[in-house]
Amino acid sequence: MIVITNPIPVPNEISIIHSLFAEGLSLLHIRKPDFTEAEMKLFVLAIGSEFKDRLVLHSQHHLAEEFEINRIHYSELKRKSIPDRFWKPIRYYSTSTHSIEAFNALETDFEYAFVSPVYPSISKPNYVSETNQIEAIKKRTNFRTKLVALGGLSSENIQQTLENGFDDVALLGTIWHSTNPIENFKKCQQIAHSF
Repeated sequence: MIVITNPIPVPNEISIIHSLFAEGLSLLHIRKPDFTEAEMKLFVLAIGSEFKDRLVLHSQHHLAEEFEINRIHYSELKRKSIPDRFWKPIRYYSTSTHSIEAFNALETDFEYAFVSPVYPSISKPNYVSETNQIEAIKKRTNFRTKLVALGGLSSENIQQTLENGFDDVALLGTIWHSTNPIENFKKCQQIAHSF
């Protein structure tokens, strides 16, 4: 299971992240688009080097080498201009897509890709897909890259999502817009682990 950080800081964020890792979180995507290089360094340092193999950088990719992070994520827009120099030391790449057609067209270099939004977003009001992603997945032809559902995921719909062919789920709003993020994570994780 994947958790994506809230784009803007939230109270007790590092403590929550540590608790998520203690509960078995596999990957934490650090998505802080407005962070400066200095802010990103402080954030990664606060998380701790013992978790470097479970961190994925969405920005400030050049810091991956300094912090020995071997996972990088590219947005759909940034994917079109991936610099060669980032491909050498990094072991795993992921990316974002917003349709099954874009997902199907991916090169084989990506370990997994998000397709979003699958359901109405919890963190972005009025952010919905024009396509029924659960129906669209029936047109999947790319089985080299893992397909990860993002957008509106919660304990109420994870089972349906995985039953319909998604390989994994990514959580954002159900964690960071919750009064009890750790309990929400545990509920979601229990459902996902039953597959």
